[in-house]
Amino acid sequence: MTTQTTLSRSTDSSQPLVPLLEERWSPRSYDETATISDAQLDALLEAARWAPSAANTQPRRFIVGRRGSRTFDAIHATLMGFNGAWAHRAGALLVAIAEPVTADGEARRWAEYDLGQSVAALAVQAHAEGLHLHQMGGFEVDAVRAAFDLPEHLVPVTVTAIGHVADAAQLDEKAAEREVAPRTRIPLDEVVLVKE
Repeated sequence: MTTQTTLSRSTDSSQPLVPLLEERWSPRSYDETATISDAQLDALLEAARWAPSAANTQPRRFIVGRRGSRTFDAIHATLMGFNGAWAHRAGALLVAIAEPVTADGEARRWAEYDLGQSVAALAVQAHAEGLHLHQMGGFEVDAVRAAFDLPEHLVPVTVTAIGHVADAAQLDEKAAEREVAPRTRIPLDEVVLVKE
């Protein structure tokens, strides 16, 4: 197997982007010796806290654990299949939780949209801190609920690995190939339905 070392990657965008967006990517290969400081973790969570929110309802919550903690291990245990094979090397795991209905039964239609915006802000801050994220949908929602005794009105949506990127060679062959494959997106004219 031949793999190339890829610790940074950029887009092949049709328009110039700001560097934090141009260089952001989602690795699976993390340096299991690197740590995330309190200041870095607080900066990521603060960026998420200040993201836009419909009517300022802020229907997002987070659970985060650094590698070596019981919280990290509890989150990691909920990962399904392939995700569990590499995420143990991340510096931290974060559960992003939406509150689509309040504890009093009030609907918050935009909760998952707001949560997505907050994780996007967190991703940009992470890149500014020299960290990378990989967001995952492959986890057991009910296992997260049970592990952290979450009430019904809080819905785990994603788990995100956070850490310092490492050489793809530490991954299995299939994952290593995906790690260094060209980054792609569907063309802009397929994304934008109407533009005048």
